[in-house]
Amino acid sequence: MRVNRLSRARTRTAVGLSVAALAAGATTGAGPAVAQPKAAAAAADCSAAYTIEQKLSTGTTWRMCYRYDSKAGLVLNNISYQPKGETKPIKVLNSARLAQIDVPYDDGSVEYDDLTGFGFAQGLVNLASGECPGGTIKTVKVPDAWDPEHPNVKGLCTTTRSRGHAYRMQGNSANQVYQAQGKDLLVYTVNQVGWYEYMTEWRFQDDGTINMNVGATGSLSYEDYDAGDGRGWPIGKGAKAYATSHSHNVFWRLDFGLDGSSKGKVEQYDSAVTAPAAGQQAPTNKTTRTSVTKELAGDAKTYRWWRMVSATGKNKDNHARSYEIVPGTTTRYPGRSFTKHDVYFTQYNKCEQYASNNPGNCPAGAGKTVDKWVNGQTLTHPIVWMNVGFHHIARDEDQQPMPVHWQGFSIAPRDVTAMNPLTPDALASQNGHWQPRS
Repeated sequence: MRVNRLSRARTRTAVGLSVAALAAGATTGAGPAVAQPKAAAAAADCSAAYTIEQKLSTGTTWRMCYRYDSKAGLVLNNISYQPKGETKPIKVLNSARLAQIDVPYDDGSVEYDDLTGFGFAQGLVNLASGECPGGTIKTVKVPDAWDPEHPNVKGLCTTTRSRGHAYRMQGNSANQVYQAQGKDLLVYTVNQVGWYEYMTEWRFQDDGTINMNVGATGSLSYEDYDAGDGRGWPIGKGAKAYATSHSHNVFWRLDFGLDGSSKGKVEQYDSAVTAPAAGQQAPTNKTTRTSVTKELAGDAKTYRWWRMVSATGKNKDNHARSYEIVPGTTTRYPGRSFTKHDVYFTQYNKCEQYASNNPGNCPAGAGKTVDKWVNGQTLTHPIVWMNVGFHHIARDEDQQPMPVHWQGFSIAPRDVTAMNPLTPDALASQNGHWQPRS
């Protein structure tokens, strides 16, 4: 619980910033993994100081701008993707950021909105060089810093990571193998809120996929060992101290700008499986498409998915470019109206910025939560709000320190390129109807 120690948490963080600021040079990057040439600034539409550009070893280049918001923390803007074979960057997102971390406790004693009510952004911490292997740690100026004399924090890591096989395919002989090891651009920050430390991670894969994850680590609050059986778990010797269970409901806000246009279309796909008909060997499966033209509060379920479709761009096969929304593992929290759905599609409104306790200057009666904004407007500039929940029932292994528990989702390219963007040259002609391998 954090309700009685806000000032203590702020003091703890501010002291950490002050000490780190005095130890200048203690958290430097291990190497220049991210290049920032002048051309990159033009491509990403921001100054070189706020540009992230990385060409991965497999040939894909990611470009984006970054800024640091006083509530949302890290915000990524003008995100574009350029795989090999494409003559210019393909814009994917206008902006991407967190939109809330809602933390209700199982005993009903308290509920926190960490972004808009508990200083998430001001809790940015300095990163040690070992936390950003092979990468660069950038200095971020924190707005409304708790320690105004030391607002600059070495808190943004940009680096690259291997993720294992991107693909593998056997050729005509056992000695002929097509394979590639995938590479990712990793961008992340760590923000301390009370005893928790949130790792906000963005992974940009060389195949065009973007993974968005939040990992919670740090410490279990020592003040929260008063839960009864059923609302907590015994931690330590015997069954005397029960750590209070709670939920982490993390929201992201995505503003798509595929091919430079915000006028994307939302489509929902559902498949229905029926029993085998007479003479058939297997069940049948029919998939139907529904155009989502009005605002929607959507629920993920088996054989359902959504995609954002470009209003202007097509790939070299003349298929509309799109990105599929891939939900992650979630425990949907039923206690609040705004956490009862997995995804929300709303019409863009400048004042609608946070999924709960929204501080934006919306008109009277507009509501402070994302569910209230689903009110029948036509979608001409859709905003995607993704909700991923985690119910944290503590365990002995959560101490000390607490292992990272992750929650998140992905967006995956669907027809953005005519073929696998990592296709080897020897197979570049095999587009469309399958031909025998050569």
